[in-house]
Amino acid sequence: MPCTTVDRRRALAALGRLALGPLAPLAHAQQGWAPGQPIKVLIGVPAGGTQDVLTRAIAQQVRDSLGPLIIDNRSGAAGRIAVEAVKTAPPDGHTLLLGTASMMTMFPSAYRNLSYDPVKDFIPLINAARFELALTVHKDVPANTLPEFITWARAQGDKLSFGSYGAGTPSHFLGEMLNRAAGLKMVHVPYRGSTPARQDVMGSTVPVYFDTVGGAQQMLPSGRVKVLATSGEKRSPLMPNLPCFVEAGYKDVVATAWFAYYAPLKTPPAIVDKLRAELTRAVNMREVRQLLLQNGMYPLADGSEALLKTMREDTTRWAGIMKAVNFQAND
Repeated sequence: MPCTTVDRRRALAALGRLALGPLAPLAHAQQGWAPGQPIKVLIGVPAGGTQDVLTRAIAQQVRDSLGPLIIDNRSGAAGRIAVEAVKTAPPDGHTLLLGTASMMTMFPSAYRNLSYDPVKDFIPLINAARFELALTVHKDVPANTLPEFITWARAQGDKLSFGSYGAGTPSHFLGEMLNRAAGLKMVHVPYRGSTPARQDVMGSTVPVYFDTVGGAQQMLPSGRVKVLATSGEKRSPLMPNLPCFVEAGYKDVVATAWFAYYAPLKTPPAIVDKLRAELTRAVNMREVRQLLLQNGMYPLADGSEALLKTMREDTTRWAGIMKAVNFQAND
C-alpha cells in the first residue's frame, strides 16, 4: 500500500519524539528555559574571592551541557542584595545563587527583619564545597604561635582590632568566639568581602584577620602575613603544621562554612534535576576537586537533602552562638 503524505508526517513526528527522549520534558518544562543560553550565578561579595574560583572551575565543566555560567558579583548588605535578586528572578533556570553559610544559616538569627527565608524561598541544588578559617596576622605582630598571640592580644585590651569578611559571618564569629574563650577584648571591624580585608591585613591597616584557609594560603607568599591557627575540629590537611584552636585548648572555637548553589522557588523540577546533575558532575571532576583543594576548599557535591540537613543544624548552632555573644545585626 503506498505511503501517503499524512503517513510520512506521522512517522517523522514519532521519530522526532523518540529522538528527543528524556530531553523533551526539559525543553517543555518552562517556556523561558533556553538550553545553551547564559546562566547567571549571583555572588554576594566583590570579584576576586574564593567563590569566584569555585564557580569558574564549575563553569569550565558545564559549558557544553548547560551553556556559559556567568558570574554576577552583587556585593552589598552582607550579600543580601544577591539573595534578594535571585529570590525575585524568573524561575527559568537562568539565574542561580551561590549561597553561603552566612546568608542561609546565620542571617535568620542575625537580622530581625530578614526579607527572605532560606528554606522556603529557594530550591537547594548542591552543597559544593566546605572550608575552614585561619587566624591571620600582619607580619609585624609580635607573635609566631597561637599562645604568643593570646598573651600579646590580652595585653592590648580593647585597643586591638580584628577584621572579618562581613558582619554576621563565620569570620566575624570566629573572632568573637576566641574573645570569649581566651579572655580577649578585640574589636570587630567588618569588611565587604574578603578581598578588601586581605588588602588591609597585608598593609597592616588591621593587624588581625580571620580569613578562609585558602585566602590565608594565597597571602603567605607575599611575606606580609603570618598564619597561626585554623578553625576546624582537627588540624587542616591544607595546613597540617598549624594547630587548630581545639588542639590548643579552646574546644568551643570551631568554625567551618560552605558554598552551595540554589535556584529560585518554582523552578520546574526537570530544570532543577538537570542543573543539579551537571553541577554535581562538575564538582566531582578530578581537575575541579584538585583546584578546590589548592584554594582551601574541600569538595562536597552534597545533594539537596544533605544540604537541608546541614542548613538546619548550622542554623541552630549559630543561633546559640549569637545569643551567647548578644549579637544583633543592624537591619
